[in-house]
Order: sequence, then C-alpha cells, then structure tokens
Amino acid sequence: MRIVFMGTPDFAVPALATLVENGYDVVGVITATDKFGGRGKNKLIESAVKKYAREKNLRILQPEKLKAPDFLQELQSLKADLQVVVAFRMLPEVVWNMPPIGTINLHASLLPKYRGAAPINWAIMEGETETGVTTFFLQHEIDTGDLLLQESLPIYPNETAGELHDRLMQLGAETVLKSVRLIENGTYSLQPQDDKLVCKAPKIFREDCEINFQQSSQQVYNFIRGLSPYPTAWTEVEGLQMKIYQAAIHAADSGKPPGQLISDNKEYLRFATTDGQLDVLELQLEGRKRMNTKAFLNGYQLKNIEP
Repeated sequence: MRIVFMGTPDFAVPALATLVENGYDVVGVITATDKFGGRGKNKLIESAVKKYAREKNLRILQPEKLKAPDFLQELQSLKADLQVVVAFRMLPEVVWNMPPIGTINLHASLLPKYRGAAPINWAIMEGETETGVTTFFLQHEIDTGDLLLQESLPIYPNETAGELHDRLMQLGAETVLKSVRLIENGTYSLQPQDDKLVCKAPKIFREDCEINFQQSSQQVYNFIRGLSPYPTAWTEVEGLQMKIYQAAIHAADSGKPPGQLISDNKEYLRFATTDGQLDVLELQLEGRKRMNTKAFLNGYQLKNIEP
C-alpha cells in the first residue's frame, strides 16, 4: 500500500516514524514551506516533519498552494492508495479525495468533542478528566468525517497542555498505525459522529489568554495549565504583562476582591479569585526571563500588593 503522509510539527513526527519503521511504503511527505526564524529572522527553519523525512531520504513536497496545478500533478504522480494527515492544514477536496482509499486524519480529541485547531488546550481549560485521539476519513466540513478508531487516556489533575500534548503524540502514533493496519486488512468499520456531542476548540489568540479572576480558583487554574507552556495565560501587573506557566490552588480565602495581588515580596505571590487564592509558582514578567516566584521576588519588588 502506497502512502502519502502530510504533517508539519513535532506532534506529527512519531506517526510518520511508526509507519516508516513498520515497513509501510511512504512514497511522499507533504509539509509546510521553510520559514525564516531565529534571532534576526534570518535563519531558514525546516519543519520537524521535513527534518525527519530528510533523514530517512523520503520524497518531500512543500507546496505553498494546495490547489496549484504543478503540485496536484506531482501529488497524482505518487499514485498513493491512502493519505495520512497529522497536524497539517485544511485540505481542498481535490487533494483529500485523490487516493482510491481516501484520506485519514488524526485529531487530538475524542471527536465530535473539541473540533478545531486547539483541542488539547480546550480540553484542559474546560476541566475535562479524559481525552484521547481519533482517526477519521476526511469529508467536506472540518473534523466531521466518519470515525475510524478512537483511543482515550485520562487527563491528570495537575497536567499542563504541554505534558498532555506529549502523551497524545505517542498515543496518536500508535493509533495511526492501528488504523492503517485496519485499512490494509479491510477489517474496519466506520461510525458517523453524533452531532449532539459536538463542542468546538477554536484557534487561541493572545487576547484569549488573558486571565479572568472573576472565576473560581479551579477555573483559573484549569485555564493556566491549559495554556502552558504555549500560548501561555497572562495578566497585567503594574502595567506589564505577566505570563503564568505554573500555579497552585491556595486553600485559604483571602476575603479580597478577585484579581487582587497578594504577596510578601519574598516568598509568595498570589491572586484572589471568587472563592479563594491562586499561588503563582512560575512566571515571566515582560522584559524578563521565565523563573520561579521566589527568584522573581528576589530581583523585583512589587508595589500594589497586600500581604
């Protein structure tokens, strides 16, 4: 079975690797074009998938436009039986409908829950205790195709989006391999998604990451860990943006208004919520490095605080 793989970031690499390592004929790898980055924005950065594909001498295509005639002709020439998509971009029908078997996608949620660009972040922010991965055949509407395979795992109470990302990345690779084997053997059955269970996980922008302390400590805590380490929850302190990477629920209710900064300027830094306080454990103030709270307070004296 001839397979074309499509993906770009680190999350997609284990899925590609497991196909290669298990002897599947990956005849082409489609990934993002190289970008300029680094200090000075003058270094050409390759995607994680491209780096792996280059190491394995796989054929690499990097189209700017997925409907470009030259790209479509080259893709057609690969004569793929199946396309596998992991963390790529939205495909036009002329691409996903090209192989005779079709195109499957790996999504980092238990569809139809958390359709969209940021399922890992939203699952934690919404206080879920379980998530997983889903493979499905692509259809016209994003993340709506018939389900092929699902695997679940628990979300730990103190887990961040970064930690969950890494566990789902490995589970996703295993699920892609299982899915391809089912397809190869013709032993799979498809299940339509239940539209009654749909919830969305849209792309997250900087303005979406501002912390609202007019919530319970648990809600604020989930918000912070759901955005850690990226794109990172933030609030404004003394006119500067403070990113918060790690926090903990402080049992005692301060009796202070939500959002009030509470600190001894030595050991602790807390924010009042509607039902208690939240301890800041790791932070980054605008213009400074990321550090733990004690190290931060050793070099910075807050002004508008209450003990």
